[in-house]
Amino acid sequence: MPHRRATLAPPKPVTKKSPNPVDVHVGHRVRLRRQTIGMSQEKLGNAIGLTFQQVQKYEKGMNRMGSSRLLQVADVLGVTPPYFFEGMTERAPRARDTAAENIAMFCRHTDAERLARAFMKLPLKVRRAVRWMVEEVADHAKAAS
Repeated sequence: MPHRRATLAPPKPVTKKSPNPVDVHVGHRVRLRRQTIGMSQEKLGNAIGLTFQQVQKYEKGMNRMGSSRLLQVADVLGVTPPYFFEGMTERAPRARDTAAENIAMFCRHTDAERLARAFMKLPLKVRRAVRWMVEEVADHAKAAS
């Protein structure tokens, strides 16, 4: 009997599916709200019956959140579901609102939580003065560069 060689199909390319821009936006908004109210990923996870790792995946947009889960998260975080879509335009979900992106970038900074807590302890007039001062410094820095 002649020896027959087995033929194998060419291997399928390994592709890492990138997250959907809408899921990423919703995840950023979940993280923003959670951090704003000082809640940990673990506490949010416990409140909705998930591990903190699953919450991380939602926040990164790696896992898509179903409508019932989104409603649960909104309830725990004290917002309505539309909150998670604020700053996202209907026609171009990839083009995120610059203000929302700046807030998300700020929240990823290591000192953001401490700064926000300290800022909220200040009286309203002082907070406005601090905001004005920071805006002025930022404008001067931008003009100098």
